[in-house]
Amino acid sequence: MPDVEPIPLSRLTTLRTGGVPERMIDAHTTDELVAALRDVWASGDEWLVLGGGSNLFVGDDPFEGTVVRVLTNGIERMPSPIPGRARLRVQAGHDWDAVVAYAVAEGLGGIEAMSGIPGTVGAAPVQNIGAYGQEIVQTLSEVELLDESTGDVSRVPAPELGLGFRTSVLKQHYGSVPARRAVILSVTLDLPEVGSGARRIAGDQLRTALRLGPDDEVTLAWVRDRILETRRSKGMVLDADDPDTYSAGSFFQNAVVSASFARTLPDECPRWPVHPDLDPVLVIPLESFDGYVPAPQPVESDVKVSAGWLIEHAGVRKGFKLPRSRAGLSTKHALALTNRGNATAAELAELARFIQGRVQSEFGLILQPEPVLVNVEL
Repeated sequence: MPDVEPIPLSRLTTLRTGGVPERMIDAHTTDELVAALRDVWASGDEWLVLGGGSNLFVGDDPFEGTVVRVLTNGIERMPSPIPGRARLRVQAGHDWDAVVAYAVAEGLGGIEAMSGIPGTVGAAPVQNIGAYGQEIVQTLSEVELLDESTGDVSRVPAPELGLGFRTSVLKQHYGSVPARRAVILSVTLDLPEVGSGARRIAGDQLRTALRLGPDDEVTLAWVRDRILETRRSKGMVLDADDPDTYSAGSFFQNAVVSASFARTLPDECPRWPVHPDLDPVLVIPLESFDGYVPAPQPVESDVKVSAGWLIEHAGVRKGFKLPRSRAGLSTKHALALTNRGNATAAELAELARFIQGRVQSEFGLILQPEPVLVNVEL
């Protein structure tokens, strides 16, 4: 078993918080990862799987359990059963942005708008990562899972993962446990072969972010470069010399609310429709079927609203800090809570609670944290 000297989690998470775990295992191959997890699960110890550490908010106390670091790497290109597409099978520990760079270089589309998102591939489906209208649910074919309950490895199609807005059956939401306790070993993406030439960009949100008209044509490489520039301008690309990047990315989720609630918010609040299921399944028990099928009822779509806008218009501006605190909002992006220099998890949690309270008081909405919280509460 490849045990290593435990490293403080503050050195392995982008928020730079977290104590020293009792035990740490580095898994460089899939076999090592499977063996390590089966061993830990058999022991009954607390456990934490760690990839890039970019979506974790870890408490200050020592972690009383085992941390398994996923350090597997590798991209395998395979044919797709769909003409004009290709499949990439990627190991869970592979850097996500490196996969995007590979896909763009190979002329494969569908994930270029997610350039610069930190973290590893195995974490990407857990919260259905996305940016500028692209989400991994749109291109994910399947994942290879190791289930805690059985210790078995299986390939699970994407539709069985319950992928929704920044969620899946694998995600541990604040205050709850995952619907399925399992660890991703590899991810298979099914991507369109669009080539290296210029083409029109689909998606209003992405075109708006890139300041493109409906008929403008650009290359995948151009899109990637502009997305990286945009993320850097918001402090959302990791940079050791920029304290604004000592964060977990967007700390609060953009809220998905009912259309009626959205109408109570100021008109200036940015919002996007979350399209409902246009073809719901209607089940009528055979014994009660009288030949009449009721007409489908119109469904008003939910609305996604900008958490960043809500925070700023609740009076919490970019760069805000509580008195004597070493935690603060990014100076570039109101959604990012940042460690301005040796801040404790307690200081960051205090700031998060303050923001939640301000937004709730002003707009009647409780913002939910996006990172996974470990040994810390809001």
